Amino acid sequence: MKKIGIIGSGVVGQTLASGFLKHGYEVMIGTREPGKLEEWKKKTGGKGLVGTFDQAAQFGEILVLSAKGTEADKALHLAGLANLSGKTIIDTTNPIANAAPVNGVLQFFTEMNGSLMEKLQNEFPEAHFVKAFNSVGSALMVNPPLEQPSMFICGNNEDAKSQVKNILEQFGWVTEDMGKAEAARAIEPLCMLWCIPGFLKGQWTHAYKLVKI
Repeated sequence: MKKIGIIGSGVVGQTLASGFLKHGYEVMIGTREPGKLEEWKKKTGGKGLVGTFDQAAQFGEILVLSAKGTEADKALHLAGLANLSGKTIIDTTNPIANAAPVNGVLQFFTEMNGSLMEKLQNEFPEAHFVKAFNSVGSALMVNPPLEQPSMFICGNNEDAKSQVKNILEQFGWVTEDMGKAEAARAIEPLCMLWCIPGFLKGQWTHAYKLVKI
């Protein structure tokens, strides 16, 4: 049984943590505000664990980064460099700026020729980042009631991507591997596109599907 450490205790972190528990994993959420997870702990029947970022990163054999994009590097530093080394980190983050959407389009703090995941991979080179779960809302992340939706991933380590692919299959997704970390430059903006129908029309129950001949 794999142990999962969640770095970040917002809706995404709690949703994925519950999904991992559902599929038989052991899970600890790392947070700076343990009090806000009392309700989540009750919902898990005491199976879900809560600790600091450092404790969750030490606990997890696989880690999930679900902090805000603007706080992602800080959260990883709090998790501890030694606790990240050699581990797969499922990077769910997007580089969303602290600014309102414009005509339904989110504003990013990155440029087209760079991505948040590349920045994090360069800053924490001993960890194996894999971009995933960033292009869909939290309500649909775990076994969505959709026909074979696609989840785009990328990362530099093939073994780490294989681990994430296995998780995605359990969670009801078809994995589309887009290659190395540079592909995050294309995957992260999928968040922008996914959110536009939500902001403009109130539609939040969709996902991507790559159609092939």
